[in-house]
Amino acid sequence: MTAQIPFKTLHDGNQLPTIGFGTAKVKGNLGHIAIADAINNGYRLIDSAYNYENEGTVGEAIKRTSVPREKLMITSKLPGRYHSYNDAVEAIQESLYRASLDYFDLYLIHWPNPKQGKYVDAWQALIDAQRWGLIRSIGVSNFLPEHLEHLHKETGILPTVNQIELHPFFNQQEQRKWHEKHGIVTEAWSPLYRAKELFDNDTLQNIAKKHNKTVSQVVLRWHYQLGSVTIPRSTSREHQLENVSIFDFQLDEQDMSSIDSLTEPDGRINDQDPAVYEEF
Repeated sequence: MTAQIPFKTLHDGNQLPTIGFGTAKVKGNLGHIAIADAINNGYRLIDSAYNYENEGTVGEAIKRTSVPREKLMITSKLPGRYHSYNDAVEAIQESLYRASLDYFDLYLIHWPNPKQGKYVDAWQALIDAQRWGLIRSIGVSNFLPEHLEHLHKETGILPTVNQIELHPFFNQQEQRKWHEKHGIVTEAWSPLYRAKELFDNDTLQNIAKKHNKTVSQVVLRWHYQLGSVTIPRSTSREHQLENVSIFDFQLDEQDMSSIDSLTEPDGRINDQDPAVYEEF
Protein backbone atom coordinates (compact mmCIF):
# COMPACT_ATOMS: atom_id res chain seq x y z
CA MET A 1 0.00 0.00 0.00
CA THR A 2 1.32 3.46 -0.90
CA ALA A 3 0.25 6.77 0.59
CA GLN A 4 -1.85 9.36 -1.22
CA ILE A 5 -0.37 12.68 -0.10
CA PRO A 6 -2.19 15.99 -0.73
CA PHE A 7 -0.43 18.87 -2.47
CA LYS A 8 -0.07 22.59 -1.85
CA THR A 9 0.09 25.06 -4.75
CA LEU A 10 3.06 27.45 -4.70
CA HIS A 11 2.74 31.07 -5.81
CA ASP A 12 4.52 30.19 -9.07
CA GLY A 13 1.78 27.66 -9.89
CA ASN A 14 3.84 24.54 -9.18
CA GLN A 15 2.71 22.03 -6.56
CA LEU A 16 4.46 20.67 -3.47
CA PRO A 17 3.45 17.52 -1.57
CA THR A 18 2.49 18.27 2.02
CA ILE A 19 4.81 15.52 3.30
CA GLY A 20 8.23 14.76 1.86
CA PHE A 21 11.17 12.60 2.76
CA GLY A 22 14.19 14.15 4.50
CA THR A 23 17.58 12.71 3.58
CA ALA A 24 20.08 14.36 5.95
CA LYS A 25 22.68 11.71 6.92
CA VAL A 26 21.11 9.23 4.45
CA LYS A 27 24.01 8.13 2.25
CA GLY A 28 25.55 5.31 0.26
CA ASN A 29 24.02 1.94 -0.51
CA LEU A 30 21.72 1.85 2.52
CA GLY A 31 20.77 5.44 1.76
CA HIS A 32 19.58 4.86 -1.78
CA ILE A 33 17.61 1.81 -0.62
CA ALA A 34 15.87 3.92 2.06
CA ILE A 35 15.07 6.69 -0.43
CA ALA A 36 13.79 4.21 -3.02
CA ASP A 37 11.65 2.61 -0.31
CA ALA A 38 10.21 6.02 0.53
CA ILE A 39 9.35 6.66 -3.12
CA ASN A 40 7.73 3.25 -3.40
CA ASN A 41 5.78 4.01 -0.21
CA GLY A 42 4.22 7.08 -1.80
CA TYR A 43 6.64 9.91 -1.04
CA ARG A 44 7.11 12.20 -4.02
CA LEU A 45 9.05 15.08 -2.43
CA ILE A 46 12.68 14.17 -1.68
CA ASP A 47 14.70 16.77 0.23
CA SER A 48 18.49 16.88 -0.14
CA ALA A 49 21.25 19.50 0.04
CA TYR A 50 24.73 20.09 -1.35
CA ASN A 51 26.12 19.86 2.18
CA TYR A 52 24.38 16.54 2.89
CA GLU A 53 26.84 15.07 0.37
CA ASN A 54 24.18 12.65 -0.84
CA GLU A 55 22.80 14.13 -4.05
CA GLY A 56 24.36 11.17 -5.87
CA THR A 57 22.55 8.81 -3.52
CA VAL A 58 19.27 10.54 -4.33
CA GLY A 59 19.97 10.24 -8.03
CA GLU A 60 20.72 6.53 -7.69
CA ALA A 61 17.46 5.98 -5.81
CA ILE A 62 15.54 7.72 -8.59
CA LYS A 63 17.12 5.36 -11.13
CA ARG A 64 16.12 2.31 -9.08
CA THR A 65 12.45 3.13 -8.66
CA SER A 66 9.74 2.64 -11.27
CA VAL A 67 8.12 6.00 -10.47
CA PRO A 68 8.62 8.37 -13.43
CA ARG A 69 10.96 11.30 -12.83
CA GLU A 70 8.23 13.81 -13.68
CA LYS A 71 6.13 12.48 -10.78
CA LEU A 72 8.88 13.31 -8.27
CA MET A 73 9.81 16.65 -6.70
CA ILE A 74 13.51 16.75 -5.89
CA THR A 75 14.92 19.48 -3.66
CA SER A 76 18.50 20.54 -3.03
CA LYS A 77 20.10 23.51 -1.31
CA LEU A 78 22.95 25.94 -1.92
CA PRO A 79 25.66 26.05 0.77
CA GLY A 80 26.87 29.32 2.26
CA ARG A 81 30.36 29.13 0.75
CA TYR A 82 28.85 29.51 -2.73
CA HIS A 83 26.74 32.66 -2.27
CA SER A 84 28.71 34.69 -4.83
CA TYR A 85 26.75 34.75 -8.10
CA ASN A 86 29.16 32.76 -10.29
CA ASP A 87 29.89 30.27 -7.51
CA ALA A 88 26.16 29.75 -6.99
CA VAL A 89 25.54 29.05 -10.66
CA GLU A 90 28.37 26.50 -10.73
CA ALA A 91 27.15 24.86 -7.50
CA ILE A 92 23.65 24.42 -8.95
CA GLN A 93 25.14 22.83 -12.05
CA GLU A 94 27.38 20.60 -9.94
CA SER A 95 24.41 19.50 -7.83
CA LEU A 96 22.58 18.46 -10.99
CA TYR A 97 25.62 16.53 -12.24
CA ARG A 98 25.93 14.74 -8.89
CA ALA A 99 22.27 13.74 -8.94
CA SER A 100 22.29 12.90 -12.68
CA LEU A 101 19.32 15.19 -13.17
CA ASP A 102 18.41 17.76 -15.82
CA TYR A 103 16.60 20.00 -13.35
CA PHE A 104 15.63 20.39 -9.69
CA ASP A 105 11.99 20.84 -8.86
CA LEU A 106 12.87 23.04 -5.87
CA TYR A 107 16.19 24.64 -5.01
CA LEU A 108 16.79 26.59 -1.81
CA ILE A 109 19.46 28.84 -0.34
CA HIS A 110 20.34 26.80 2.76
CA TRP A 111 21.09 29.68 5.19
CA PRO A 112 21.15 33.47 4.71
CA ASN A 113 24.59 33.96 6.34
CA PRO A 114 23.79 37.65 6.92
CA LYS A 115 27.31 38.56 8.12
CA GLN A 116 28.61 37.68 4.65
CA GLY A 117 25.95 39.82 2.98
CA LYS A 118 25.85 37.84 -0.28
CA TYR A 119 22.49 36.09 -0.15
CA VAL A 120 20.92 38.51 -2.67
CA ASP A 121 23.64 37.53 -5.17
CA ALA A 122 22.81 33.88 -4.50
CA TRP A 123 19.10 34.60 -4.95
CA GLN A 124 19.76 36.24 -8.31
CA ALA A 125 21.63 33.11 -9.37
CA LEU A 126 18.58 31.00 -8.46
CA ILE A 127 16.31 33.38 -10.38
CA ASP A 128 18.49 33.02 -13.47
CA ALA A 129 18.86 29.25 -13.08
CA GLN A 130 15.07 29.02 -13.02
CA ARG A 131 14.91 31.10 -16.20
CA TRP A 132 17.42 28.71 -17.83
CA GLY A 133 15.31 25.68 -16.92
CA LEU A 134 17.67 24.25 -14.30
CA ILE A 135 15.16 24.78 -11.47
CA ARG A 136 11.36 24.66 -11.50
CA SER A 137 10.70 26.51 -8.20
CA ILE A 138 13.05 28.62 -6.11
CA GLY A 139 13.02 29.16 -2.38
CA VAL A 140 15.10 29.61 0.75
CA SER A 141 15.73 27.95 4.07
CA ASN A 142 16.14 29.56 7.50
CA PHE A 143 15.42 33.09 6.27
CA LEU A 144 13.90 35.60 8.69
CA PRO A 145 11.30 38.16 7.52
CA GLU A 146 14.00 40.84 7.35
CA HIS A 147 15.99 38.68 4.91
CA LEU A 148 12.90 37.91 2.83
CA GLU A 149 12.01 41.61 2.64
CA HIS A 150 15.53 42.39 1.44
CA LEU A 151 15.27 39.79 -1.33
CA HIS A 152 11.99 41.29 -2.49
CA LYS A 153 13.31 44.84 -2.35
CA GLU A 154 16.39 43.98 -4.43
CA THR A 155 14.87 41.57 -6.98
CA GLY A 156 11.09 41.95 -6.82
CA ILE A 157 10.73 38.19 -6.33
CA LEU A 158 9.81 36.38 -3.12
CA PRO A 159 10.64 32.70 -2.51
CA THR A 160 7.91 30.13 -3.03
CA VAL A 161 9.06 28.22 0.07
CA ASN A 162 10.95 28.96 3.27
CA GLN A 163 12.16 25.82 5.02
CA ILE A 164 12.57 26.56 8.74
CA GLU A 165 13.02 24.76 12.03
CA LEU A 166 9.49 24.02 13.20
CA HIS A 167 8.19 21.54 15.77
CA PRO A 168 5.95 21.55 18.87
CA PHE A 169 8.70 23.03 21.05
CA PHE A 170 9.33 25.88 18.59
CA ASN A 171 6.16 26.60 16.66
CA GLN A 172 7.31 29.75 14.80
CA GLN A 173 3.86 31.33 14.97
CA GLU A 174 4.91 34.85 13.93
CA GLN A 175 7.16 33.61 11.12
CA ARG A 176 4.35 31.42 9.80
CA LYS A 177 1.96 34.36 9.84
CA TRP A 178 4.44 36.41 7.82
CA HIS A 179 4.77 33.62 5.27
CA GLU A 180 1.00 33.27 4.94
CA LYS A 181 0.55 37.01 4.44
CA HIS A 182 3.12 37.00 1.63
CA GLY A 183 2.14 33.75 -0.10
CA ILE A 184 5.19 31.74 0.99
CA VAL A 185 4.77 28.07 1.89
CA THR A 186 6.27 27.10 5.25
CA GLU A 187 8.28 23.88 5.14
CA ALA A 188 9.38 22.36 8.46
CA TRP A 189 12.76 20.77 9.04
CA SER A 190 13.17 18.55 12.11
CA PRO A 191 9.35 18.36 12.32
CA LEU A 192 9.64 15.60 14.94
CA TYR A 193 12.28 17.44 17.02
CA ARG A 194 14.54 14.96 18.82
CA ALA A 195 12.30 11.94 18.47
CA LYS A 196 12.75 10.40 21.91
CA GLU A 197 12.07 13.65 23.79
CA LEU A 198 9.02 14.24 21.64
CA PHE A 199 7.68 10.71 22.11
CA ASP A 200 8.12 10.91 25.90
CA ASN A 201 6.04 14.07 26.22
CA ASP A 202 2.89 13.47 28.28
CA THR A 203 0.71 15.95 26.38
CA LEU A 204 1.52 14.35 23.04
CA GLN A 205 1.13 10.84 24.42
CA ASN A 206 -2.36 11.66 25.73
CA ILE A 207 -3.47 13.13 22.40
CA ALA A 208 -2.07 10.08 20.59
CA LYS A 209 -4.03 7.73 22.85
CA LYS A 210 -7.19 9.78 22.29
CA HIS A 211 -6.94 9.28 18.52
CA ASN A 212 -5.43 5.78 18.61
CA LYS A 213 -2.41 7.12 16.72
CA THR A 214 1.33 7.34 17.39
CA VAL A 215 2.94 10.53 18.70
CA SER A 216 4.72 11.06 15.39
CA GLN A 217 1.40 10.83 13.53
CA VAL A 218 -0.18 13.36 15.89
CA VAL A 219 2.71 15.80 15.46
CA LEU A 220 2.78 15.46 11.68
CA ARG A 221 -1.00 15.94 11.62
CA TRP A 222 -0.51 19.12 13.72
CA HIS A 223 1.94 20.39 11.11
CA TYR A 224 -0.51 19.54 8.33
CA GLN A 225 -3.35 21.41 10.02
CA LEU A 226 -1.06 24.40 10.54
CA GLY A 227 -0.63 24.43 6.76
CA SER A 228 3.05 23.45 6.85
CA VAL A 229 4.91 20.97 4.66
CA THR A 230 7.04 18.43 6.55
CA ILE A 231 10.06 16.32 5.61
CA PRO A 232 10.39 13.59 8.27
CA ARG A 233 13.28 11.17 7.87
CA SER A 234 13.16 7.44 8.51
CA THR A 235 15.08 4.54 7.01
CA SER A 236 12.47 2.10 8.34
CA ARG A 237 9.76 1.13 5.84
CA GLU A 238 7.30 0.73 8.71
CA HIS A 239 7.95 4.23 10.02
CA GLN A 240 7.90 5.71 6.51
CA LEU A 241 4.34 4.42 6.07
CA GLU A 242 3.41 5.46 9.61
CA ASN A 243 4.55 9.03 8.95
CA VAL A 244 2.28 9.45 5.93
CA SER A 245 -0.75 7.76 7.49
CA ILE A 246 -2.14 10.98 8.94
CA PHE A 247 -5.01 11.84 6.63
CA ASP A 248 -7.72 9.69 8.24
CA PHE A 249 -8.16 11.68 11.45
CA GLN A 250 -8.50 15.27 12.63
CA LEU A 251 -7.10 17.09 15.64
CA ASP A 252 -9.69 19.27 17.36
CA GLU A 253 -9.10 22.84 18.56
CA GLN A 254 -8.14 21.68 22.04
CA ASP A 255 -5.58 19.24 20.62
CA MET A 256 -4.04 21.97 18.46
CA SER A 257 -3.98 24.43 21.35
CA SER A 258 -2.38 21.89 23.67
CA ILE A 259 0.39 21.17 21.19
CA ASP A 260 0.92 24.89 20.52
CA SER A 261 1.31 25.44 24.27
CA LEU A 262 4.47 23.32 24.25
CA THR A 263 6.44 25.97 22.35
CA GLU A 264 9.32 27.71 24.09
CA PRO A 265 11.12 30.99 23.25
CA ASP A 266 14.48 29.15 23.20
CA GLY A 267 13.08 25.95 21.72
CA ARG A 268 15.55 25.62 18.84
CA ILE A 269 17.30 22.24 18.80
CA ASN A 270 20.86 23.58 18.39
CA ASP A 271 20.39 27.30 19.02
CA GLN A 272 20.80 28.02 15.30
CA ASP A 273 19.38 31.54 15.11
CA PRO A 274 19.44 32.67 11.44
CA ALA A 275 20.12 36.24 12.56
CA VAL A 276 23.64 35.21 13.61
CA TYR A 277 24.23 31.57 12.66
CA GLU A 278 26.39 30.92 9.60
CA GLU A 279 26.66 27.71 7.59
CA PHE A 280 29.24 27.19 4.87
